[in-house]
Amino acid sequence: MNVLPTEIPEVLILEPRVFGDERGFFMESYNEQVFAEKTGLQVKFVQDNHSRSVKNVLRGMHYQIQQPQGKLIRAVVGAILDVAVDLRKSSPTFGQWVSCVLSAENKRMFWVPPGFAHGFLVLSDTADVLYKATDFYAPQHDRSLLWNDPGVGIDWQLTEPPILSAKDQAGKPLEAADVFQ
Repeated sequence: MNVLPTEIPEVLILEPRVFGDERGFFMESYNEQVFAEKTGLQVKFVQDNHSRSVKNVLRGMHYQIQQPQGKLIRAVVGAILDVAVDLRKSSPTFGQWVSCVLSAENKRMFWVPPGFAHGFLVLSDTADVLYKATDFYAPQHDRSLLWNDPGVGIDWQLTEPPILSAKDQAGKPLEAADVFQ
């Protein structure tokens, strides 16, 4: 597995070893020991999630103010633009964002640690996204950062308005959002 840094040091792009031939491919999508060796992180994943979305669906920017979740995200069908925003007030990168294209083709994964908002935009006709989480979903602590907050300035590379849930339309701008210390 290769680990690629991003502009926010705690957010990582992971490239698994893929063995392919005329029959298809094989890859180890997660190995606790390799993950720890390559990233220096000791994490315990407690929940796996799977979403399917159509083109131009934007999901995010989600986080839990208590029971924060670290997430290891990958697209197994289609392609997404995956985004993380640092919500740790004490961090030198507070309010900054990084993104990565994840696709069935490139097989990359995105590590988004606790303390970040996370979201994605579907670039393909459909996308199936799998992600492992380090804590359980806690709806009472669920929050949404406004996906298009000009104070954060995420470049979603949109060519038309995204398809949003009511929850995501009602996200709060960074200046009014609950954040981490």
